[in-house]
Amino acid sequence: MPETKKSSWRISSKKISDLKVVVLCILAATTFWILNALNKDNYNTIVDYPIQWEFDRTNYIPVKPLPESIQIQISGNGWDLLRKYFNLNEPPFSIILAEPSSRKFILSTELKRPLGEFITPTQLESLLEDSIHFQIDKIVTKSLTPYLDSAGYSLGKNIEIDGAVLFTPNQITLTGPSSLLESFEGKFPVYLNENRIEKNFSRQVKLELEKKIEDLIQIQETEVEVSFSVFKYLEGNKRLKLKKVNFPRTVTLENEELIPILSYLVDERKVNELKEIEFEAILNYGKRNREDSTIQVDVVPKPDFLKDLKIDPIQVKLKYE
Repeated sequence: MPETKKSSWRISSKKISDLKVVVLCILAATTFWILNALNKDNYNTIVDYPIQWEFDRTNYIPVKPLPESIQIQISGNGWDLLRKYFNLNEPPFSIILAEPSSRKFILSTELKRPLGEFITPTQLESLLEDSIHFQIDKIVTKSLTPYLDSAGYSLGKNIEIDGAVLFTPNQITLTGPSSLLESFEGKFPVYLNENRIEKNFSRQVKLELEKKIEDLIQIQETEVEVSFSVFKYLEGNKRLKLKKVNFPRTVTLENEELIPILSYLVDERKVNELKEIEFEAILNYGKRNREDSTIQVDVVPKPDFLKDLKIDPIQVKLKYE
């Protein structure tokens, strides 16, 4: 059999061994250099130092997440700076608030001395922020009046609510941050999640808070009974008699045979009353438009149980002899 030639590119075991020795020497030298460098003083760096807040959490609550660190510039021994930079077993600095709701920020100048003492032997050079802002409110309890939020329901065509909406209970009790409860302005929105309501309504409705505040506020009542009556407006129209007011003898209408049509919506409970009313289309010459010789048609009377009154035509043309 022919001899198999050995590959020329293969590295011998001796060369591999020599390479390992070189790598280990480099690592040892690098490690020695780093350790030697870290033992030196007068290094300077910027770190995010952890902070913790101490206050009466039974009677106060943060409205927004509290800052968890503060940026500071420090100097000192390399080992100390390394631990603080990577937060290796570094205890957080405590900010103690006796009356947290009485202020919205802390000036950095207030923290410089106690923080400088806390991080010794590292030297505190400066705090990079002028102040630390926070919002902590006193926990209060308020009673709010429920009301229907218009975005949470819709009525059927020409349907309206008759009278007041009844809620049982008629007060909703909330406990939470004072500023959030004040933002309700004494009223609590109730969402029916119903569309095109056409009949009298009565059922238990779950009370809901916005997602962004539901973890901050507690509602004593989980549900409220909502009830109300509805009525319908009916569509109708009438032919009207024209009545001229203050017209000179020399002025007429271009179309004396004109019969205006009044269209309207009428409360279904007032249909019989509507039958007894005589409507008129009033043309008051004193209210004419002198520029185009037209006059607006006005309807009388206008009972409050009618709405969406429309008259066709809305104006007529005058003719002068």
